[in-house]
Amino acid sequence: MRARPTYGGFARKLVIAFDIGTTFSGISYRFPAQEQINGSSKIPTVLYYSPDGTVRAVGAEAMSEGIYEQAEDEGWIKVEWYVPKSLKPNGKKEKSEMLLRFKLHLRPLDDPSGAAITTQLPPLPQGKTVIGVYSDFMKYLHKCAKSYIEQTHPNGVDLWKALAPKAEFVLSHPNGWEGSQQSQMRRAAITAGLIPDTQAGHDRLYFVTEGEASLHYSLENGLPANSLKQGDGVVIVDAGGGTVDISAYAQSTETPDGRSSGSHVFEEIAPPQCHFHGSVFVSLHARVFLSNLLADSAFIDDIDTIVRCFDRTTKLRFRSQNDPQFIKFGSTRDNEPETNIRYGQLKLSGHDVAQFFEPSITCVVNAVREQRRNAHKPFSHVVLVGGFASSDWLYDNVRERLEPEGYSVIRPENHLNKAVADGAMSFYIDHCVRTRVSKFTYGQFSNTKFDPHNAEHQRRNYDTYVSLSGQKNIRNNFSIILPKNTQVSETKEFSKDFHISRKTIDKLSTANVNVWCYRGQLATPQWKDVDRENYAKLCSIEVDLSHLRSKAEQLRKTGPEGDYYRLHYKLILLFGLSELKAVFSWKENGVEKRSPAKIIYDSEEVEVGGRA
Repeated sequence: MRARPTYGGFARKLVIAFDIGTTFSGISYRFPAQEQINGSSKIPTVLYYSPDGTVRAVGAEAMSEGIYEQAEDEGWIKVEWYVPKSLKPNGKKEKSEMLLRFKLHLRPLDDPSGAAITTQLPPLPQGKTVIGVYSDFMKYLHKCAKSYIEQTHPNGVDLWKALAPKAEFVLSHPNGWEGSQQSQMRRAAITAGLIPDTQAGHDRLYFVTEGEASLHYSLENGLPANSLKQGDGVVIVDAGGGTVDISAYAQSTETPDGRSSGSHVFEEIAPPQCHFHGSVFVSLHARVFLSNLLADSAFIDDIDTIVRCFDRTTKLRFRSQNDPQFIKFGSTRDNEPETNIRYGQLKLSGHDVAQFFEPSITCVVNAVREQRRNAHKPFSHVVLVGGFASSDWLYDNVRERLEPEGYSVIRPENHLNKAVADGAMSFYIDHCVRTRVSKFTYGQFSNTKFDPHNAEHQRRNYDTYVSLSGQKNIRNNFSIILPKNTQVSETKEFSKDFHISRKTIDKLSTANVNVWCYRGQLATPQWKDVDRENYAKLCSIEVDLSHLRSKAEQLRKTGPEGDYYRLHYKLILLFGLSELKAVFSWKENGVEKRSPAKIIYDSEEVEVGGRA
């Protein structure tokens, strides 16, 4: 464990980190001035709802004896991020309790890597939103933390009573999630009662990507001594249940001001990646294979049980494709030689089982290679963390394919399932990463002066107009604020000059501008009508300018159609933090004025009031 500076706060406080994972979730907590990070054991990410949307069982309660039968008898809906249900070969739905993957409903809808998942997602329970489901689960995790602290600490009840009202929270999320998902997670935390819906409450909530949390965890548990010198890099592969998150970092030459000699500063050196190839997709491939194998079998109605047994035993212990694999699901009376079922066991070829893993293995290997191509600095260490990393077959195959290319592939030994939760707590305490890399190109669509000699302008003559100033402009020119794969420090400001013209001063009382991101392959995107499908709206930025009414004369201009008002402004964005921040800047009498801007994300949540 690295040395940490002594806590210098004036009062004791409680910090809790939640990692809402695919099949299991984790909680870590710490009282500053306490050296050890504490945490509870892994918690199943499962909820049961009654048909009217009432929570009936959550987490460990949902896995207790007798719940399965009660849920089936009373028609409860089981909500989890688990193996997507397939159809029987005859097109009929399988007979089982209804399974829903609520975390997948929160993913970015314009992420192409998750396109195949969209068609397999059933709706959420009646009347429930993804925020509502998240809120119910956060409420349960909060209850678990309360119970654990009260029962394991001296004077735990009084301790919780004193510190819980102002507790701070760290929420982890996949690398591919952005501001919209963070906004919805914040709303869920408010609904769950973790924080109030005030600025002070919002300031008590922090976000960290699973990749960055895993780096902090690896610094504590996974990296050999002296493996990273200044300038050396490392790739963190967080192989979880649903996603594989890939991040690359290097130790910075920056001096950690005010820190102990044992502390370090890191910089992200390549755009982070997020792929839907976690361990549940191994079970998905197994389900598809088994559904075809048992299409005409008397055991087809046992497919849920067979896949569940594969997931809990065969998948975990698989180590060799040269040995047959067995799924024990029934009793000695269950036999069907034509489908290799004998004495309640289904026999599979090891080569077939290896194919269930292959897409995930290939994804990890190719992602590491892509990180090398895009990295600003070289790296040679690859660290596998997360629950899926405990698979020897995954680890051995990734290592065998990458080591000949000069990589050292390592895997921490401790608590792989809680790497993100513990790492999220270390993120709060140590805050090692000071520089991050932009995943996409960010900018704003603006109007630019029409140039009759420019072929690109001539081609878009249909999209021109005459402004209030009398100038002929062309619309939908993409003005880049931050290029893709740019290293961004936490304090670095990225800005662009724009202007707003309005016929009356009252229409300048507010400014609302959209920030867009370009996800395609063009190095310098310029026009909205080129590769249009790869532009996605990131957010809207709004600022109150009502005070400018008193400055009307400074903004007054005269054009062909009379007076109008023009405000020159600068849109300033800070991308280097774990959350996007925006500032609006303009000048009054030559003096720069700034105002924090409100960031508004379009809601992507899905609410279902009944069957469509």
